[in-house]
Amino acid sequence: MDNVTVGVIGVGAMGYNHARVYHRLENTKLAGISDVSENTLAKVAKKYDTQGYTNYEDLLENPEIDLVSICVPTTHHHKVVMSAIEHGKHVLVEKPIAFTLQEAEEMNEAAKEKGIKFATGHVERFNPSIQKAKELIENDVIGDIVSASAKRVGPFPPRIKDVGVAIDLAIHDLDVMYYLFNENAIQVYATMGSILEKCEYEDHAEIMTNFENGITGILEVNWLTPYKRRELEITGTDGIISIDYIDQSIDVYGKFAQDVKIQHEEPLKEELKSFVNSVLKDSEPEITGDDGINALKMVLAANRSSKEQIPIHINDIK
Repeated sequence: MDNVTVGVIGVGAMGYNHARVYHRLENTKLAGISDVSENTLAKVAKKYDTQGYTNYEDLLENPEIDLVSICVPTTHHHKVVMSAIEHGKHVLVEKPIAFTLQEAEEMNEAAKEKGIKFATGHVERFNPSIQKAKELIENDVIGDIVSASAKRVGPFPPRIKDVGVAIDLAIHDLDVMYYLFNENAIQVYATMGSILEKCEYEDHAEIMTNFENGITGILEVNWLTPYKRRELEITGTDGIISIDYIDQSIDVYGKFAQDVKIQHEEPLKEELKSFVNSVLKDSEPEITGDDGINALKMVLAANRSSKEQIPIHINDIK
């Protein structure tokens, strides 16, 4: 296979960007998009010279389409993903993988049974600053990892209507920590609350996660801060790595302090290129359904911890 034909289901804020990137990527042809909004559908279809479908099932019936990005609201992931798998399409579903663990596991098992490539859109793993941090950690630049602290804050996004700040924002840094440490989380403790009247779910959360190798991860996320900040600091026995996701920059302090050069890239472009290549080369996606389930379990543990006001073991999330 030299190229793939793709479709995008749901072309709101995130899906629009999927369509834009696929339209520009080499080895891909954007053959169709779907959205329930006829106005949005018409605009995006015209902009990227592709077929628009108000019914996503009609898009999935197109035999030319090899893979789809699914960017619908989280509560609809299970229904749309299962249909795509039944139609034999390779699937990249935006994070979080699903609204419930049962739905996520059903989707993952169905994909495995049918031999479908199934990826989860945890885009921050493809941020060049995170890729560089992974390299620095593996080269022991800051020694053994002790802890990590993340801050992901900003104003409330009106487009978010079906989930809270934990599953929308905290899931990014929980997955990144899992990726950087290469260790599973074993326990989560969290406090959450809701202040904004326009938000039906929690709008701020503080989460502490313990990993198998003794590392502690601490996260602060909210939709209350008037400015946007996306930062991660990793402390090791020989130094600190400080990351700015937005600037795609890294500072290294300590025993092996250095000036780190990073080539800026659009993380979504790198993510979609990676998924397309997994289909072209018939290889496992870099971020699998199993990874999506792992990230979801951590967030579900955080939500349960906040509700019950006790630490929750990941193994208790079923």
